[in-house]
Amino acid sequence: MCFVVLAYRQHPRYRLVLATNRDEFYARPTAPAAFWHAAPAVLAGRDLQGGGTWLGITRTGRWAALTNVREPGAHRADAPTRGALVADFLTGTQPPQPYLATLRRTADRYNGFNLLVGDAREVYYFGNRAPGIRRLEPGLYGLSNHLLDTPWPKIERGKTALAAALRADTIDPETLLRFLADTQQAPDEALPDTGVGLTWERLLSSIFITSPNYGTRVSTVILTEESGEVTFVERAYVPNTDAQVAGTVRYTFQSDIEIVTQHID
Repeated sequence: MCFVVLAYRQHPRYRLVLATNRDEFYARPTAPAAFWHAAPAVLAGRDLQGGGTWLGITRTGRWAALTNVREPGAHRADAPTRGALVADFLTGTQPPQPYLATLRRTADRYNGFNLLVGDAREVYYFGNRAPGIRRLEPGLYGLSNHLLDTPWPKIERGKTALAAALRADTIDPETLLRFLADTQQAPDEALPDTGVGLTWERLLSSIFITSPNYGTRVSTVILTEESGEVTFVERAYVPNTDAQVAGTVRYTFQSDIEIVTQHID
């Protein structure tokens, strides 16, 4: 996955608002979001090549999201799949911080990654190119293929759009899906230099990406209410098109959690 914006305890109704795009090669086989047969509490898509996932949530309110770090030339073909980091958290029982503390001991085995993990009580961020494990305070955050809140144009645009959506009393997932389909590219002077060349920097600078072989495969919105109700919407797209919808799945369920409330002014 390559784009995440989230609002954590920034709305009186919603504990978590998460809007994400998974960008991947079109040829990589993928299963749409569903509750897993082998782990019925887990709702997530599935990477059928690596066996893991990029994003998911459980009936107990545990969730995780993964992005890769863009570092051309540093990829190791023999590294374990990063999608297992999300799957292992979702199917496990460790709280977020202990899970990341355990992962930190072996994190250098993986290609570059960023990982967000959370439950009803807390949210943490860790990446194997970041300085350490970070507990997130209530706030608005963005993550792409560098460190958390690196101010790439797409992240700044996404955070602005999410902040606008938070002004509504009730958040419609379609509002978030619309800005996730934004194909506007950043001007050249605002592009980062990540070593992939100007053509790819332009291509990758939009929130929604399209190219002949690589682009945004799915957009996902997760809304977790203070009541414990979870809404999960995943929209798949036709490859190599500007957000032409291939299908949408939607799940709504009451999470089996101890409700933790916090007043928001």
